[in-house]
Amino acid sequence: MDTVVQVVQHMRPGGIETMALDLVKFCEKHEKALIISLEGDRESAIQHWPKLKPVSEKLIFLKKKPGLNPALIYQLSRLLKNMKANVVHTHHIGPLLYAGIASRLSGVKHLIHTEHDAWHLNNPRRCKLQRWTIRLTRPHLVADANSVAISVKKQLRLNKTINVIHNGIDTKHFIPGNQSNARQFFGLPQNVQLVGCSGRLEKVKGQKNLILSLSQLSETVHLALAGEGSLETELRQLVKSLKLDDRVHFLGRIDEMPTFYQALDIFCLPSLNEGLPLSPLEAQSCGIATAVTDVGGAAEALCPDSGKLIPANNISAMSSAIHKTLRHPSKIDPRCFVQQHRDVRLMARSYTAIRQKGG
Repeated sequence: MDTVVQVVQHMRPGGIETMALDLVKFCEKHEKALIISLEGDRESAIQHWPKLKPVSEKLIFLKKKPGLNPALIYQLSRLLKNMKANVVHTHHIGPLLYAGIASRLSGVKHLIHTEHDAWHLNNPRRCKLQRWTIRLTRPHLVADANSVAISVKKQLRLNKTINVIHNGIDTKHFIPGNQSNARQFFGLPQNVQLVGCSGRLEKVKGQKNLILSLSQLSETVHLALAGEGSLETELRQLVKSLKLDDRVHFLGRIDEMPTFYQALDIFCLPSLNEGLPLSPLEAQSCGIATAVTDVGGAAEALCPDSGKLIPANNISAMSSAIHKTLRHPSKIDPRCFVQQHRDVRLMARSYTAIRQKGG
């Protein structure tokens, strides 16, 4: 039996972490799949993200503190040897630095590294560190979107091939449902047109622009925000200053995400930076019309026949796209696109094929 170990920075709710969990869930029968989180501890992680509880025995936490910790490389090396790991799969620069070197020290046969975005490489020091780490560890490189692969290759000045494996979601979990029942579940108003957005309430996710665009739309249009973050107080103050208190609904962290999407008329992702985001795929898999800002690989998560692509940081364009979608809904079901091209099972099989090639 092959032992496949993914290494992430932490296990907080997010796209990378969700993808790692899906790869564990949909691993091959002959594989033992585990996740190592450099930061955090099991109890705190499960408390903040109950979704982890069913797979807690597959999670290992190293409780890394902030800052550089060279000793962690040797700790990881011993751990990987004890696990008899055949494959190590890292996500982002921190895990690549620690687990990549540890993999080479412990003789792991296959090392895969996935890049989930390229904008972090705009930092010269981080870019230099990543270039050095890739040369040292020689991983099989994967990007989650074509645009990410192009940007990473250019910024890191790489000659080697970067495979593209698009992120996928479980289309058997994210399914269409009854809108009225879904709204009742969250206590949302019934007789309005509802725009939804899910994600961390942080500047990079762009919820501020979405709130500002709502102020340009009819009073019958409401906004539901799913997620937590450091900007929540600031966003609530913005809503109050715009007198949108009755039209913006802060739902906090949600575990019943399919129900959230089912409550909507349109899903909008207003991000300022992205890799290939999962939330538009989840919404479209639930049959919900979707609009995203044209950043990173977001366009590659959008059904080309029904979705709306919005220029980044353009509030007027965002409100216009939402208005047009609500007024003239597409007759094309975006779920078909996700089922055919972005299902998690396709993603899992693609990673299995990469491992079989070697890396």
